Amino acid sequence: MRAVIVDCAIYREGRRTEGPSDLSDALAEARAASAGDAFLWIGLHEPTEKEFDLVSSEFGLHPLAVEDALSAHQRPKLEVYDDSLFAVLKPVIYEPETDTVTTGELMVFVGDSFVVTVRHGEGAPLAAVRHRLEAEPEVLRHGPTAVLYAVSDAVVDHYIEVGAELQTDLEELEAEVFAPFSRDSKNTAARIYTFKRQVLEFRRATGPLAQPMLRLSNPGLPFVDDHAQPFFRDVSDHLTRANEQVEGLDRLLSDILSAHLAQMSVRQNDDMRKISAWAAMAAVPTMVAGIYGMNFKHMPELGWVWAYPAVILLMVMSEIGLFRLFKRRGWL
Repeated sequence: MRAVIVDCAIYREGRRTEGPSDLSDALAEARAASAGDAFLWIGLHEPTEKEFDLVSSEFGLHPLAVEDALSAHQRPKLEVYDDSLFAVLKPVIYEPETDTVTTGELMVFVGDSFVVTVRHGEGAPLAAVRHRLEAEPEVLRHGPTAVLYAVSDAVVDHYIEVGAELQTDLEELEAEVFAPFSRDSKNTAARIYTFKRQVLEFRRATGPLAQPMLRLSNPGLPFVDDHAQPFFRDVSDHLTRANEQVEGLDRLLSDILSAHLAQMSVRQNDDMRKISAWAAMAAVPTMVAGIYGMNFKHMPELGWVWAYPAVILLMVMSEIGLFRLFKRRGWL
């Protein structure tokens, strides 16, 4: 169990104190603090069902929320149960080496004098959030609501950073598509479709989170301090900006793909015109040679001394005329 618990501490008036090792005793100590100015924060990393049983039983977590926290692969959401509030967030990681977007999962249980965070994957910024909050006791003094706000704010702010990185990559891809001498068109199309998959993965994290953030910014939500509404509204505004980034990336990608397909169509038309022009030029001497290759006894010009040079000259002049005609029309 100790390997699963990443961190566990009681916070009194915004300052960290080490509590009892037993979870039940630690929770009882936090709830027994005067004026309710203490709470217990436990961080878990990918617990199994057996490992999570102790936590869920001690804190009275709802079985459906526990099932979601263990199985992962959940959409961002916010659920309110009798004894706790359950939030699911999807942190996003951008890997510049491979230009890929990966998502983790972060579950937050908020209840009476306790916060339980469950992390799946490597993208959750919980350690940085805890350290920052411990350096700001005036914020941490507001209890579990402050933890929920700080975690949400860190996740959403990172969305904007990832969106900026994707925007830079998209500008490079756009320059490649519209370059006069671009690389292989098949490779470019594959990169566009791969990029669209990254944007889709990004959208799955940001889009469904809008409704939970809106609920958190409204009053009357259990286990959430009403004084935190302006802070959650700020997070909601940042999330709206991130969603607008995602929408802009998706629209621009669709436009780039359409432009790329149009370029390929134009190039194919150019190729067909060139092939047609060269085929027409090859047809003239073939026709003349075919006529004079017929084995008839009585054919005009067969007895002429200059017949052969005249036919060759006719072929050359015809080819020059066709070449100049096609060149002037842009076919060659």
